[in-house]
Amino acid sequence: MAVGTAAALLAALGGVLWLAARRFVGSSVQRLHQGGDSGLMRGKTVLITGANSGLGRATAAELLRLGARVIMGCRDRERAEDAAGQLRREVCPAGGPDSGPSSGGAGELVVKELDLASLSSVRSFCQEMLQEEPRLDVLINNAGVFQCPYMKTEDGFEMQFGVNHLGHFLLTNLLLGLLKSSAPSRIVVVSSKLYKYGDINFEDLNSEQSYNKSFCYSRSKLANILFTRELARRLEGTNVTVNVLHPGIVRTNLGRHIHIPLLVKPLFNLVSWAFFKTPEEGAQTSIYLAASPEVEGVSGRYFGDCKEEELLPKAMDESVARKLWDISEVMVGILK
Repeated sequence: MAVGTAAALLAALGGVLWLAARRFVGSSVQRLHQGGDSGLMRGKTVLITGANSGLGRATAAELLRLGARVIMGCRDRERAEDAAGQLRREVCPAGGPDSGPSSGGAGELVVKELDLASLSSVRSFCQEMLQEEPRLDVLINNAGVFQCPYMKTEDGFEMQFGVNHLGHFLLTNLLLGLLKSSAPSRIVVVSSKLYKYGDINFEDLNSEQSYNKSFCYSRSKLANILFTRELARRLEGTNVTVNVLHPGIVRTNLGRHIHIPLLVKPLFNLVSWAFFKTPEEGAQTSIYLAASPEVEGVSGRYFGDCKEEELLPKAMDESVARKLWDISEVMVGILK
């Protein structure tokens, strides 16, 4: 009995040490990957949706370090201002609240209110952008809702499809003119590997006949990819590129609607610490597609871990992509 107990303890200790080593090595790779040109994005304006937490916040921090003028488009202005204050202290502590690109250090941070669950909010936001911003070099469609209970947006759309796809669809279309006049410019769309489990059901896009929160999330992420590929086709020759990515499994608050039993939480926390990416690690592909010279002129592709990846046939179906685009235009009021 004693020998068995000792063996179990040694095995557990070995597992913990292995996990710790894995995290240390992963962090080292992360730091090496970020060792780039600190002025790479100087003079460029970047809009990131959902930039007050998780992947969006990590993306904003790194692009700020690279000298960009970062606009945080967030639903909760108070939380966004708090996050912006923290970022300013972390990224440019010596340069004051907004050191600005002329200082030779970090870039500038701007907060604007944007609720992707409200088409009127998206329109107001874009009107403000067009009035106040002379250019837009990068748009990062990052915000998302993950496996929430059935609820609807202000305009009556199923929440995950409404925010993850339709809100960003309208946002991107309303800002296309500014992106084109700022070319060469980039659009970066954050999707998920879970797109593989989704399908586009044109007979029930609003999930009124049946609702499965996991399937609906996957459907919205498949819609992100189809949107990206159709937009890339429409943008040919404009010097505006659009690419889509999956960040991997990341430890963020996106899974706040998922219930984990109390007794299982310690094990889940250990597993997530060992195997899930940090937000900083998960944001690397967004940063890469937004800033790297390696993808200049590349468009309509799907990336993971800063490398191009293959898509399932259903994500490359041009007829479905065009039909989804046409229906989305009607749903958001671009076409009557």
